[in-house]
This record gives sequence, C-alpha cells and structure tokens, in this order.
Amino acid sequence: MNSIVIGSGFGGIAAALRLKSKGHNVTLIEKHPDLGGRARVFKRNGFTYDGGPTVITAPYLINELFELFKKNPKDYIELSPLSIWYQFVFEDNSKFNYSGDENEMKKQIEKIEKNDVEGYEKLVNFTKKIFDKGFTELADVPFDKPFVMMRQLPALLKLKSYKSVYSLVSSYIKNEKLRRMLSMHPLLVGGNPFTTTSIYGLILYLEKKWGIHYSMGGTGNIIRGLEKLMNEVGIKIIKGHEVKKIITNGKKITGIQLDNKTNIETNKVICNADPPAVYEKLLNENSNKSLFFKWKKNRMEYSMGLFVYYFGTKKTYNNVEHHTIKFGNKYKEHLDDIFDNKKLNNDISYYLHRPSATDKSMAPKGKDCFYVLVPVPNNQSKIDWSIEGEKMKNLVVGKMEQDLMPNLRENIVDDFYLTPEYFEKDLNTKYGSGFSIQPKFSQSAYFRFHNKSEIYDGLYFVGAGTHPGAGVPGVLSSAKVLDKIL
Repeated sequence: MNSIVIGSGFGGIAAALRLKSKGHNVTLIEKHPDLGGRARVFKRNGFTYDGGPTVITAPYLINELFELFKKNPKDYIELSPLSIWYQFVFEDNSKFNYSGDENEMKKQIEKIEKNDVEGYEKLVNFTKKIFDKGFTELADVPFDKPFVMMRQLPALLKLKSYKSVYSLVSSYIKNEKLRRMLSMHPLLVGGNPFTTTSIYGLILYLEKKWGIHYSMGGTGNIIRGLEKLMNEVGIKIIKGHEVKKIITNGKKITGIQLDNKTNIETNKVICNADPPAVYEKLLNENSNKSLFFKWKKNRMEYSMGLFVYYFGTKKTYNNVEHHTIKFGNKYKEHLDDIFDNKKLNNDISYYLHRPSATDKSMAPKGKDCFYVLVPVPNNQSKIDWSIEGEKMKNLVVGKMEQDLMPNLRENIVDDFYLTPEYFEKDLNTKYGSGFSIQPKFSQSAYFRFHNKSEIYDGLYFVGAGTHPGAGVPGVLSSAKVLDKIL
C-alpha cells in the first residue's frame, strides 16, 4: 500500500526519501505547482528570490538524504560556507561581524565590554552541554509517551531549561547589546527570546559546530536537487493538487481525497502540513473526542507572523553583508507587542538577506537581490494587511535607506511582499504564523503535536509544528524521528 506524504517542505521531502529508502511506495502531494513549501522560489525579471529559509546549518542532515541512496550530494547541490555569518547593526549603527572565528569574536566583544569576554566563553561552553543533550541526544528521539519526557526532566532541569534564552544569556553577559545579539536565535525558529526555553540556546552552539552555509543558486537549489533524487528513486510526485480530506474509518486512516475529488487509498498519511490545520480542516472533528487533546490544542500559543519584502535593485550595495540583522531601539517592548499585545510597532528590527553578496547568479549583471524579513504579530491580531502591507513596506524601505542603503527607494526595480495572510491562505498555517507553535518549554518535546498522532492510527507529522521544532535542522530531524517510529 502507498504511503502518502502531504506537503513538500524540507520535512515532507525528507520523510518521503526516508520512507522510500525503507522500501515503502511513496506518493508526495503538493498543492502548489512547485515543491518547497516555505522554501519555495520566486523568479521575477531576472531576479531569483528564495521564499523562506536562507540560513543553512547542520548540512550533514541534508547530505544524509542523498547518502541513503548511495548518491554523492555534490552531484546535486553545492553548499558554500560563509566567513561572516551575520553582521549585527545596533541601534546606534555600530556593527558586529558574527562568525566562527573565536579570536575575532572575542576581540569585538572586548571592544564593547571587556568583562564579557569571559562570560561569552562560559556561555559557549554551557550551550555545548545543552547541544549535546538537546540536539545530539534528543533531536531525533520520539517524544510520544509521557515517561520519555519524565526520564529527561532531571537532565533538562540541570541545563536550566526553565530559564528563557534571554535570561540564560544575561546570566553570563552584562552588556545589553551583546545580550540581544547572543539571545536572538529563538527568533530564527519563531520564538520570543524572553519566553523561549533555554534549550534553544543550543542553536548558538549548533552554528559553531558546522558553520553557516549558503546553497549556491539559493535554498531552492537544495529543493531542486532533492526533487531530482526523488524522481530517480521512484517517488511519485503530484503537484498542483490539494488534499482536501483525510478519510478515516473510526480511528483508522483509510485514504485521502484531492481537490479534483480523486480518492487515494492508504493506511499511512505523513503530514508536512501544520498540525492544527490538519486536525481542524482535513479530519472529521466529530471523531476527535479526546478532551485532553482538545484542551492541549486549544491552549497552544503560536509563533509570530512574518512580513517579507523581496526586492531587486539596479545597482549593487557592496557594503551590505550576506546576512544582516538590524536591531531597533526597543527589544523587549517590541517583542511584547509582537507576541503578547499583537500590535504593530514602528520601532522594528529586521533581518536582511543579500544572496547576491555570495552568488551573482541570483540577480542580473550589475544588480542586487534582497529580501528583508520583519517579525510582526500573527493573524490573531486581526491586522488588515490590505491596508497595513503598503505602510509596512514604506516603513521598512525608509529604515533600510537610513541605516544601510542610501537612495534605496530610487534604485528598486522589482519588488513584492508577503504578509501573514500568505502564510495562512497559501501555506495553511494557523493564524498565519511563520513557524507554527512557539518553542516554549510547555510546548516542547512531549508537549508539542506528536510525530505519531495522538488520535488516529496511521497519521504522522513532520515539520515545524511537531517535535523537535522549526528551522531547517528541526524539520529534517522530525523526519528522522518518524524513521524511528515507523
């Protein structure tokens, strides 16, 4: 019988390949005409824009998928290490080049706050301990039974998992600029540094272990390489059709129905779609009688939304690094507005991606290609993006012009933007969240949506909303969890 994978983000593709390598017949279904999910690609007027993830860490997780079939990843994709990982630009416009060069890091820290050099060394050592436990040991372990979680609690408490990332960093670092810089990692996976469990401090060490890479041709090239591999190994791919219903008989999965009314029989459905959307829209809710599960689902808190502005310029901005993170004046207050008060704020922080800094193929000759990502409230905010979208675009262009790129407005020759509306309608995420549920302690491991459904036999999940969580390493690891369950 066929195993059906719904959704072709990194998690779905990885799950399809892992199932295939175990001898399953696999059909992958993607509602869009192209694969990739959040990692889709937009091509316009000679510019190539990666839709979503642009920071590649733990590249071995991608290489493994080719190696399952005795293929050489280098025949499909080219991952290039970056020497400067992020350039941080602080509110006073001072800059910090964040990299894997520890001497350079300490020199720059010393210039800002001499006493924090030692604290930084201790912080890195502590995040290594979290990494060894949280990533090396637990990232691909199924957390579908309460006792699995109970067994880990003593170790997690010893690693101060009850603290937030910001509070963990602050216990080692005194300078506020450095605190912001070293605690921003939860934002890469949809969390608020002030409420995300310090387990996610492991990202700081994860970057150091394997470096930060860029996929030549864009992240979309990894998706293309994996699609080529799927075709070679005989995974059936259906594009341009949406799964409208998962068919059940009592608690058993028996098939799926597509938007063209085609039914496909199966007793195994792996969803790379957002778990709450699957439970609410694709399944017969009447059969969902578990009060505990209902309570768990209703209490979930969702990650922020994203406003993503893509633009191409008729000149190159050679002073702009590949990855730039610009902080606004306020940090905690701004994050409170996004996550708790659910309101927009003009004092924005943003992440600017300039792939053409590394890869000239992303833009026409003599031109430059960018996307800028601004954390905003998710759609629980009831913000009307048909009005606020244009305002946000103008605010962002104004800020970039002032901070980094003089005369930007007159040099833009191509642009468009995506708001939480796109995430909700096109990517089917609840409330248009950018990363599904928030990575708080009360929503981690056993407390997330399980990789093996708590309600239905034959229903499984990979991707951002399930264990271990969002981000490319997280969703690729979720397919390894599935591997162990099956």
